[in-house]
Amino acid sequence: MAASARRLCHIAFHVPAGQPLAQDLQLLFGFQPLAVREADGWRQLALRSGDAVFLVNEGAGPQEPLYGLDPRHAVPSATNLCFDVVDTGAAARALVARGCSVPVPPVSVRDSQGTATYAVVRSPVGNLSLTLLERAGFGGPFLPGFRPVPCATRPGWVSHVDHLTLACTCGSSPTLMRWFHDCLDFRHLPLSPGEDPELGLEVTAGSGPGGLKLTALQTTPGSAAPTLVLAESLPGAASGQDQVEQFLARHRGPGLQHVGLYTPDIIEATERVAVAGGQLLAPPEAYYQQPGKERQILAAGHEPSQLARQGILLDGDEGKFLLQVFTKSLFPEDTFFLELIQRQGATGFGQGNIRALWQSVQEEQASRNQET
Repeated sequence: MAASARRLCHIAFHVPAGQPLAQDLQLLFGFQPLAVREADGWRQLALRSGDAVFLVNEGAGPQEPLYGLDPRHAVPSATNLCFDVVDTGAAARALVARGCSVPVPPVSVRDSQGTATYAVVRSPVGNLSLTLLERAGFGGPFLPGFRPVPCATRPGWVSHVDHLTLACTCGSSPTLMRWFHDCLDFRHLPLSPGEDPELGLEVTAGSGPGGLKLTALQTTPGSAAPTLVLAESLPGAASGQDQVEQFLARHRGPGLQHVGLYTPDIIEATERVAVAGGQLLAPPEAYYQQPGKERQILAAGHEPSQLARQGILLDGDEGKFLLQVFTKSLFPEDTFFLELIQRQGATGFGQGNIRALWQSVQEEQASRNQET
């Protein structure tokens, strides 16, 4: 182990000037401006909902944006995960010793609120980099170098980041799992009883070949870092590309496919997103007609007609349930999207919901292809 990720500080995005991501996060998903930095050709805006912080790097400057890298990627993208660590210098030296690329060695940034030290590491997942941040000596609202943004304080729609799903090339999950274990102390989190870490959880797309393989990773007890989920396609699909393959093609390689945002009240949060104009994926029509689904929803304390109307998926049993709803892509390239998730005792991701998401995304992409 080279470093231990204690918690997620923020997720950074790179978008061209004028791209509406920052505006959409505020208007459609209840994020509020937290801090801003405008320098060296960059406008960096941090937005928050609860403990979930997104940093939108807009533009393209001659230097790297503060606390990250400019991957010069071909399409708008989530490009960086920033984790709090105890000692940035020690973590960076250990990663270099393991052969990792550290294009930004430890550097300290100071302003009137204190000091933070960070280093940036290249990950093996496409254009995604990792920032290791030490900020115990900083007392401001975000990070040194940013000025606070005055705004009306209101309750956020989500409380924190539940999980991060990375779209990976076929067969790469075992290698990536070992990298995140050796470098950031992430450990295998079984999604099914007796799951083999090398095999993960396989979710078939139906009666034919193809489907999805998921491998989940979590940090050690006491850490507040979200779960990492590695997603790759199973070989043998009959025809065309599934959504992981389409992400890889449209994103121009592996990357962060979606962020699961935890909400304590998914019904209210989904309603607020819909009223604000956010676009949500519609589950397959047959999802709510599955045998036992109505009884399952009632056992969780919800009304089947309401969940169906809002497109909320529910899975679980024995008093432990999981509720999820998914947005359409936040970018025209049909790549990155968000998930709202509420847990009623459940710790996994619900195989029934995974299949439903798989089908709903496939149907959405088929619809898009027909339109073009």
